[in-house]
Amino acid sequence: MTDILQRGSDWLQDQRHKHATRTVTYERGVDTVDLAGTIGRTIFEIDNGHGLLERIESRDYLVLAIDLVLGGSLVLPQRGDRIREAQNGTTYVYEVMSPGKEPHWRWSDPYRKTLRIHTKQIDVESP
Repeated sequence: MTDILQRGSDWLQDQRHKHATRTVTYERGVDTVDLAGTIGRTIFEIDNGHGLLERIESRDYLVLAIDLVLGGSLVLPQRGDRIREAQNGTTYVYEVMSPGKEPHWRWSDPYRKTLRIHTKQIDVESP
């Protein structure tokens, strides 16, 4: 029997991938791969231990897990990896990370097709 929910989820992910992505470059050391990524965000609320909640926003990239191939191997995101995003002649550099003990990536769908990678901007490279 066909899982109609998975078919629907796959269709939605395929539509996002076809119509709501831009090319970004994923880097780990000397290994790189160009990916179609959808830009998103996550707002984390972290208790600072003194009764105050800090709100921290990350820039997220939604990419198909099957596309994240470095050095000929399928990989998962690691802290410290970088994503380069070019926009209007400027390249923005983001590092894979998240605040506190939050995970730096998670599955974006229940069928483990799309990764949501949390990042923080660390540099801007102008032409």
